Amino acid sequence: MPVYYYIFLAVALFSIGVIGVLIRRNAIIIFMCVELMLNAANLLLVAFSKMHHQAAINTNSTAASDAQVFVFFIMVVAAAEVSVGLAIIVMMYRNTHSVDVNFLNRLKN
Repeated sequence: MPVYYYIFLAVALFSIGVIGVLIRRNAIIIFMCVELMLNAANLLLVAFSKMHHQAAINTNSTAASDAQVFVFFIMVVAAAEVSVGLAIIVMMYRNTHSVDVNFLNRLKN
């Protein structure tokens, strides 16, 4: 399968994520859109890693596995983001009884 299919899919996923972050007001939807953008970046890294795998084997380089290591670190950061982000959303809901991000000004007091 050509790599430009993966590129097109990743760009589409990332665009959907950006539009979701900019348009929606629900904190949970915004949170899911950020995760969608991270997964689009992961898809691109794995696609390029697969594309350059044969060239790395011929030159005895570790370039093919570097992208997969970056994907692992992105997944670790995403897991930490999920735990911290969901805790913030739960505390926001406890204080305002809404997950609308427009009510965040109430948390300043």
